[in-house]
Amino acid sequence: MTEERLRALLTAALVGALVVTATVAVPPADARPAHEIPVSTVPDADLSRTNASGWSTVPAADVALSSAPSGVPNAGDTSIDRVHVQAARSGDRFHVRLQWEDPTRNVTAGSPRSFMDAVAVQFPVNTSSRPPIAMGGRDNRVNVWYWSADGATQELLAGGAGTTTAFPSPAVDANATYANGTWTVVYTRDVAAPSENRTALDAGDRLDVAVAVWNGGNDERAGRKAVSEWHYFPTGPGPEGPPYQTLLWTVAGVAIVAVVGVTAFGVLRARGGGGES
Repeated sequence: MTEERLRALLTAALVGALVVTATVAVPPADARPAHEIPVSTVPDADLSRTNASGWSTVPAADVALSSAPSGVPNAGDTSIDRVHVQAARSGDRFHVRLQWEDPTRNVTAGSPRSFMDAVAVQFPVNTSSRPPIAMGGRDNRVNVWYWSADGATQELLAGGAGTTTAFPSPAVDANATYANGTWTVVYTRDVAAPSENRTALDAGDRLDVAVAVWNGGNDERAGRKAVSEWHYFPTGPGPEGPPYQTLLWTVAGVAIVAVVGVTAFGVLRARGGGGES
């Protein structure tokens, strides 16, 4: 084998290694840990509007829903099976955007058979432990942000089923739109807890969150609702989530190139001292 041919083969190997690096440096879409909802930072952006342009850069998680365990009539008959969730921080404000398909727009409740569409997100008050998902527990309470299609927004505190109380002055804002059979709701609140018994949204490396959706057109109300399991937002600098995974994949790719490069150098050096074959 001539030295020119050997050099060509080694160059091809290096190019191949670079291609591998470019491929593995971007982790696959499903590499995110189960139940993680990514949080983006979008500086100097007003994300309180449902159609704000900044939301186009924020990744969404597809969160599965199922009927909540409940003793109310027809509790298992719910119609919304998933909700798309996005989360972003802009300055000192935290935003949660939810989208779900609903073929009917139900915005009033009056007659015995008329109920409103609604959505809620739930957080532990004490973020260091995970409460019971059904409205928390007596010693481990939850905050609930609740929006209903008549435009009302409530901020609630609960320590178990049947213990819900409303904060007199909600610290949470909500905006909503309905278009093409899809509801979009954006919640916005300060990152820091405004007062006692409200969740600090940056208190640790992760923030547990759960979602509930009501389809008023399907007679859903109170305990008859579609709910998620506990998910979480990675809110701190800890080694979890897509940025950490990207770093690991990139390091692996660089290692591949380094190994191929050292091998190529060694072979060329040996060939230079040993003549042609």
